[in-house]
Amino acid sequence: MAEIIGAIATSHVPAIGKAIADKRQDEPYWKPFFAGFDYVRQWLGRERPDVIVFFYNDHGLNFFLDKMPTFAVGAAAEYKNEDEGWGLPVTRSFPGDPEFSWHVIESLVADEFDIVTCQEMLVDHAVAIPMSLYWPGAAQWPVKIIPVSINTVQHPLPSAARCFKLGRSVGRAIESYGKDLKVVVSGTGGLSHQLDGARAGFINKEFDLLCLEKIVNEPEALLRYSNEELVKLAGTQGVEFLNWLAMRGALTGQVSQLHRNYHIPISNTAAATLVLDHRKHVQRKAA
Repeated sequence: MAEIIGAIATSHVPAIGKAIADKRQDEPYWKPFFAGFDYVRQWLGRERPDVIVFFYNDHGLNFFLDKMPTFAVGAAAEYKNEDEGWGLPVTRSFPGDPEFSWHVIESLVADEFDIVTCQEMLVDHAVAIPMSLYWPGAAQWPVKIIPVSINTVQHPLPSAARCFKLGRSVGRAIESYGKDLKVVVSGTGGLSHQLDGARAGFINKEFDLLCLEKIVNEPEALLRYSNEELVKLAGTQGVEFLNWLAMRGALTGQVSQLHRNYHIPISNTAAATLVLDHRKHVQRKAA
């Protein structure tokens, strides 16, 4: 059976991709952020997952305001990345696992989630940048991906509790899949930031640290916040934290924190990285 071995959460700010392209990782402004991925890469190297399920939000590359699904799941054999206008290099395509995706999709529908199924799907920087952080300079991607897009752009947005339940359903689907696969779930986005308006540049360190603390062992404490409260506390784009809550929802077993990094600012954004270990039934051994 497939097994969720852990989770990774990270910010996905386009400026990160530009810093990678310009080789600025060791500059004082960027080094505290990029240094936070040393552990992530070591952990992935030890665990060697087969699949990553991404909970992320599309920024207009695949969906736009005229057609914005609440939840969408990819069921493609390949996911392309294209130019978004940020000056980021286009990455090579990401391999998918259609059979696994359809299992997840059918399980979600059985759990009464009305999702959009995408047999062709572009993925933007919210997937491409994390992949480049996890495996920098890789000659080929060592994992397949299943993208799960959550609307954090066009109101009304799904609630924190609904996104957590989505993650629960995805987690059950993964662990009921018949193939022997090691799976990582990843939530991308945030933390607190606002890119426009009177509060442009808003960062709430106190709330960010609260979220990082509670999401490990008390995620239900974060579900009480309405989206209006999340915007007030974390900024307009801070609602991307919904992706993190979906990720955490997928972990139904014993969860422990392996690594955490928090750094401000990165392009007017509070940037964070989190690695969680997940143990469901038996003690694992690294491959």
